[in-house]
Amino acid sequence: MGLSTVAPRLGLALLPTPLARLERLERALGAPPLYCKRDDLCGFALAGNKTRALEFLVGDALAEGCDALVTGGGPASSYCQGAAAAAAVARMGCTLVLYGDEPPLPHPNLVLARRFGAEVRFTGDPRRESVDAGLEDAAAELRGAGHRPYVVPRGGARGVATLGYAAAATEAFEQLDAVGVEPSLMLVATGSGVSQAGLVAGLAAEDRRMRLAGAAVSRPVDETAERVLALAGEGAALLGAPAPAASSVEVHDARGPGYGIPSAEGERATALAATHEGLILDPAFTAKAFGLLLRLLAAGDVGGPVLIWHTGGTAVALAHRAAGSDL
Repeated sequence: MGLSTVAPRLGLALLPTPLARLERLERALGAPPLYCKRDDLCGFALAGNKTRALEFLVGDALAEGCDALVTGGGPASSYCQGAAAAAAVARMGCTLVLYGDEPPLPHPNLVLARRFGAEVRFTGDPRRESVDAGLEDAAAELRGAGHRPYVVPRGGARGVATLGYAAAATEAFEQLDAVGVEPSLMLVATGSGVSQAGLVAGLAAEDRRMRLAGAAVSRPVDETAERVLALAGEGAALLGAPAPAASSVEVHDARGPGYGIPSAEGERATALAATHEGLILDPAFTAKAFGLLLRLLAAGDVGGPVLIWHTGGTAVALAHRAAGSDL
């Protein structure tokens, strides 16, 4: 896919990321062939798969002549930490708007974001949506000071960001074709919807027919599916591909107790992945995607090889364990 002709891109990731077969986990679960796309190994800061979206977001910002990146999320966000790192290497300023209050013990991702030079603002409101107004306020201040801010919603939810995972889909297909594997299921954790939307757009652009399921970790299933479909449509338009149909967006509820809160299903998957494959899964995203895989396997809803995306979150995983979890 000639994405360089579609949108500007700032090279950040070490690509392609590995495609690993999880044979020991297969045997433990009595599962069909399991493949893992190791986007935790994107190789830029500790941003994991967010690196792919940031390549296009920052590339677009530079093309528009912007000198400051304004975005936000939570104080433990891998995306925000990655955004700070991407802005630094692009020689842009970075303002992060985070919901809630300054934590007494800063999360490793927050420490790194500040180390990369980001200005960090807290909304003082625990609601995630409080970030949205804060982004506009920060951008207005920057404009008033003569800057040209590039504003990105929480999680990088812009159509151009989906191009990162549209490209990732092509990359994965090339690796799968090389080993002669046609997955019956592709599985990814879905928060903002950018990654799943990029895969949907990539499938449409490649004219590949494949079941793709998202593990919703942040919002209710219907809302998540709507966001994914809208973002996928924007991505497909940029690629000159047909608009994806609603039927191409499959989403399952994997939130458990809530966003960013470990689930029993995810913690079981985390233990299995660690003991059989040495994989470190973060409790907010990839653990819940692996948990959904266990659920689908138990229900007999997987008919052949599976490709699951490891989206990263290493700092989140380590902070979770350091906090004293015994699971």
